[in-house]
Amino acid sequence: MSAAPLLLGHRGTPRRHRENTLIGFQAALDAGLDGVELDVRRLLDGTLVVHHDLELLDGRPLNTLTRSQLEPHPVPLLADVLAWASQTGAYLNVELKFEGAQVDDRVARTCQAIRQHGLQRRVILSSFQPLQLRAARQLMPELERGLLYHRRYPLDLVPRVGRWLDVAALHPHHSLIDGPLMDVARRHGWRVNAWTVNDVPEVSRLSRLGVAGLIGDVPDVLLSARTR
Repeated sequence: MSAAPLLLGHRGTPRRHRENTLIGFQAALDAGLDGVELDVRRLLDGTLVVHHDLELLDGRPLNTLTRSQLEPHPVPLLADVLAWASQTGAYLNVELKFEGAQVDDRVARTCQAIRQHGLQRRVILSSFQPLQLRAARQLMPELERGLLYHRRYPLDLVPRVGRWLDVAALHPHHSLIDGPLMDVARRHGWRVNAWTVNDVPEVSRLSRLGVAGLIGDVPDVLLSARTR
């Protein structure tokens, strides 16, 4: 029987607390999860923040704002979240959100912040933008990278991209995971982390296949992986 998978709250505990907030992240740990998945964006002044959408709820794009203009929105700084993880022992899946074809300075500055907090072994960096992962490989080769994708690609394409990026894991949407994909991952020594898994039967299916990590919105659903 395979080992129980790593369990991560998808943006924290979004069905209990506002997503991508420290209260939601702590709630994920308090519920018994191993850590959280979170999203990184950049403000106009270069500040790295944790937020999924490009815009705030009031419609203002984050990349047009400075740190002082965030209030009253509870958008945490990446530095504060990394400090929290360092203090609590939480594992982090840090996703660099896609903001264009070119690599911006979020890659270097995120890597630097992770190193400053001593979290190299408790973070995996993921992105839908392969060039961001390629840049991270060059800047911080010891930091694990996960290839994030949501479409079904030819099975020969995934290994080519994975080898080019030297990834530690594949991060497909849970609906894309089947036996052939798991076979490909095992042949290359890659873990498979599934998102966003929100029902118990799917937790059971993926656990039987041997996924290494489950990312979801509902802690109790994820925790069912440990009682099967």
